[in-house]
Amino acid sequence: MTPLQPETITAVVMTKNSEKWVEGALKSVAGWADEIVVIDGFSSDRTVDICRSYTDKVYQNRWDGYRFCTERNLGNSKATKDWCFHIDPDERATPAFKAAVSRILREGTSHSAFQFKKANFFLGHRMRHGGWHHDSLHLFRRGKARYEGVIHESLVVDGTIGRIRAAVEHYPFESLGQFIGRHNGYSSREAMALREKAGRLHDRVVEHNLKRKPLKRFFKFYVKKRGFLDGMHGLVFSVLFAWVHFINWAKYWELMSSERGVQSSETVLSPNSQHRTPN
Repeated sequence: MTPLQPETITAVVMTKNSEKWVEGALKSVAGWADEIVVIDGFSSDRTVDICRSYTDKVYQNRWDGYRFCTERNLGNSKATKDWCFHIDPDERATPAFKAAVSRILREGTSHSAFQFKKANFFLGHRMRHGGWHHDSLHLFRRGKARYEGVIHESLVVDGTIGRIRAAVEHYPFESLGQFIGRHNGYSSREAMALREKAGRLHDRVVEHNLKRKPLKRFFKFYVKKRGFLDGMHGLVFSVLFAWVHFINWAKYWELMSSERGVQSSETVLSPNSQHRTPN
């Protein structure tokens, strides 16, 4: 059923020291989105100033860098339009994507949310192979969805989900240093999330994920998913994403080993120990 007038949309952006990237995201939705809402984690650079040149709806909220769903849901609560579109600072809404969404807003839909593809760029190169292709679920009718989860938050939708063929461009890494620095932070949060979800796993599980799984991931990305067709970018990509798995599990192993050491020390030094000195 076609609405009497086009529905409206809010673009929601989460930022934290994003001055190098956020203007590109804002430019890509300015003049198209009916409203832009920014949730900023108290940036110490020019991020907030840049955002305020595009919208007066900039809200700062201190967060732990751990539960992304909290920030996304806060953005939803500040939105006032019919639909929400979450776009990260390193993403760009393409003309094709905006045209597809505008058609939905104009013609109406029974779906509560839409999936769309991401066109991922690695060090400036569009990755067409290697398996780095995934659907993004960040477009939904306000009040019909909310985010849950810790690091890799997921959208829980009340209703059906449609599909948009047009893609949003994603430029997550400008340099290897940026990639390594970002995933160094992510890996610590991944380790904590795994401990929170699974507790202490058997040593065999940890060893498998440290010794064998990274090699299997490299083979999957580079050979099975034909990452080699992206040339040197495909090789570096495959090695780094195998390393990401390794460092996530290495930090989990470090975390659990340190906790085991503390527990062992407490057992030895406990004043309630059952061991008694002979009279």
